[in-house]
Amino acid sequence: MEPYLASIADAQRALGIGRTTAYRLMDAGKLEKVKIGRRTLIKIASIKALAGEGQHPCQSNPE
Repeated sequence: MEPYLASIADAQRALGIGRTTAYRLMDAGKLEKVKIGRRTLIKIASIKALAGEGQHPCQSNPE
């Protein structure tokens, strides 16, 4: 089973961004955060959406 949530540090590594950028993206709503107790976690789906997983901009349309 794939995890649903990641730590902020894991999200930073996955996206190749710094701490300040991660918090700005959370404040802008582009990275969805979830509070569990004192921890703040990021939804994996929002990391994938931000990274554009599944999109291949170099792929050409075969027409």
